Amino acid sequence: MNVKRFFIAIAALAVIGASAATPVDYVSTLVGTQSKYSLSTGNTYPAIALPWGMNFWTPQTGKMGDGWTYTYDADKIRGLKQTHQPSPWINDYGQFSILPTTRTVFNEDERASWFSHKAETARPYYYKVYLADYDITTEITPTERAAVMRFVYPKSDEARIVVDAFDRGSYVKIVDDYRIVGYTTRNSGGVPPNFRNYFVIESSKPFTFKAIVSDAKPDQQSLEAASGHSGAIVGFSTRRGEPVEVRVASSFISEEQAILNLQEVSGKSFEMVCRQARDRWNEILGRVEVEDPDTDHLRTFYSCLYRSVLFPRTFYEIDARGEALHFSPHTGEVCTGYYFTDTGFWDTFRSLFPLLNLLYPEMSAKMQEGLVNCYKESGFLPEWASPGHRDCMVGNNSSSVVADAYLKGIRGYDIELLWQAVVHGAHAVHPQVSSTGRRGYEYYNRLGYVPYNVGINESVARTLEYAYDDWCIYQLGVALNKKAKELRPFKERAMNYQKVFDTETRLMRGRNEDGTFQSPFSPLKWGDAFTEGNAWHYTWSVFHDPEGLIRLMGGKQVFISMLDSVFQVPPLFDDSYYGGVIHEIREMQIMNMGNYAHGNQPIQHMIYLYDWASQPWKTQYWIREVMDRLYNAGPDGYCGDEDNGQTSAWYVFSAIGFYPVCPGSGQYALGTPYFSRMSLHFPNGKKLTIHAANNSGSNRYIGAMTLNGTPYDLNYVLHSDLIQGGTISYEMQSQPNYERGTGEGAAPYSFSRIR
Repeated sequence: MNVKRFFIAIAALAVIGASAATPVDYVSTLVGTQSKYSLSTGNTYPAIALPWGMNFWTPQTGKMGDGWTYTYDADKIRGLKQTHQPSPWINDYGQFSILPTTRTVFNEDERASWFSHKAETARPYYYKVYLADYDITTEITPTERAAVMRFVYPKSDEARIVVDAFDRGSYVKIVDDYRIVGYTTRNSGGVPPNFRNYFVIESSKPFTFKAIVSDAKPDQQSLEAASGHSGAIVGFSTRRGEPVEVRVASSFISEEQAILNLQEVSGKSFEMVCRQARDRWNEILGRVEVEDPDTDHLRTFYSCLYRSVLFPRTFYEIDARGEALHFSPHTGEVCTGYYFTDTGFWDTFRSLFPLLNLLYPEMSAKMQEGLVNCYKESGFLPEWASPGHRDCMVGNNSSSVVADAYLKGIRGYDIELLWQAVVHGAHAVHPQVSSTGRRGYEYYNRLGYVPYNVGINESVARTLEYAYDDWCIYQLGVALNKKAKELRPFKERAMNYQKVFDTETRLMRGRNEDGTFQSPFSPLKWGDAFTEGNAWHYTWSVFHDPEGLIRLMGGKQVFISMLDSVFQVPPLFDDSYYGGVIHEIREMQIMNMGNYAHGNQPIQHMIYLYDWASQPWKTQYWIREVMDRLYNAGPDGYCGDEDNGQTSAWYVFSAIGFYPVCPGSGQYALGTPYFSRMSLHFPNGKKLTIHAANNSGSNRYIGAMTLNGTPYDLNYVLHSDLIQGGTISYEMQSQPNYERGTGEGAAPYSFSRIR
């Protein structure tokens, strides 16, 4: 090793290492990457990014267009890819890649290099890999809209940088000996016809070799190409151990804005950018301070918290005056203000957005302003955005996202316009995207449910979520002092979950337009009247009124028996609706937890419902079972799709010791604390400290609890109390306390109790 390369290696170690571990040091970005189409252990990729960053980077092992862009079992890397992919099922947009080589080759199969995880470092703020076929060490560190790459080459007269702008229409120009510009249009939907992701790439070493790529064919006679598949190959001669830095930025607005975004790394060394990125991650992850002797527990927790603050993605940029602006995926125009995207509310309303409202309210306020802009530009709030409206999933859960934020005190945006938006969305469906707004709202508003036999799929799932969404709209309207006459329909429709409850089976069941229930009926049939689940999973989707559901079932004992049965029924299933076993079914089947399907969202809150039935110790038992058995910090660390932070946020909340079963209620149902000591640092300067004396793997039950020194016997805590700071203390024990949390009034919120 020559002297220069030695000192570069030492500097890199100084950047990524520290004498004392900090939160980001426990994060592995590889958690969930050992996934495939037929079985998900997260369906994630190692995102090299800042929290909520506009651009992510990832090593690309899959072929161009493959939603599984990086899989842990792969052994070759095709490029370092800029990605905006929220999920392999939604796929990517605004994507291009860069790869250092020592051969003049463009084809992605031919240029791909062998690599090993043993020669790979994957952190949120820093990625390093050894490309074995080229003897090149590659590093990358990000900002929100830019990145710095460092390639350490061997001695070569054919050292190259390959820029692939991908197919389906792209443009690349070699501007001079140092700079490349271009754009990519490859996307998977949700964009207008004029969509482009403009990029600028600058090298620290001048190019002595230049070839443009047009329709995937290199050409040394041209410096510019606009074709179906464009790219560039540039290069130079290098000494062994010679580092070359590449600075790259992009913009959805213009080439000029991309160059402006490059200022995020202008004048900064690789080490400075890396250090600033590391500091930003520690600032965000440090909102939760955890003490635990088990490093694996810390790795799992902080890896989940990392995933919880990646999405929704920043989709706005900063102009030369310092003002926020964004390319509208709805109008195709440049508009002022914030915009966020790449999240599906069907997943993330449940715990991801409540987590942001609790720990990162300053970001939540910006996201609400982004929703205002989405409504202005498209006439609807998003339900699944990437980057514009996408036809995916069911429900009208933007209502929950809006209501929960406002009711928890988030301010600084036009709430009156958002009120108009949620009311409009309850009585309309997007003309091109049927999952935006409410499909079947005419039936729902007239009958109180979406009928099973009118050609609208997943009718019970829609009915249950619309009822909860109506409750959210009603609660928001009350807070905004709307008139009773305007609110009455939402108040009444909040009870519509009762319309699809079958007293014979004590389960939710499809109901025909004439009022009869669907027949034949199988509680184990996935899909059909439900969304990626069966009746055993969706029956619990009465977030706002568990006591009402208890009454429908015949009382607490029956309710408890039905809850218990979820774990006791074998993992049997009926896959006839799909015509085969979908990955969500397989993930339930192999986890050895009966019919409990934690790998998908509809049932993730169900364990907490024992809090309403005076048996909170069962919540405590099953929370620990799920956390210990279904999560870890390895490549197979999830038991299904991670889904933009939702499955991670479930873990984060559950580790803290409570969970937002009903966003919009201002309450969190109690679970059981996972760590002996935690501190939540709120941006208002307050700190909440959580002590759990005698906490251990066997001591999972709450024996006693105090809040700010006062004995506490309720099965919930209030958001308004938590953000004032203070101390929650637990005495943990190995056996259930059958007295605590069983008294009258101990149960969390239910709408029918107060309506």
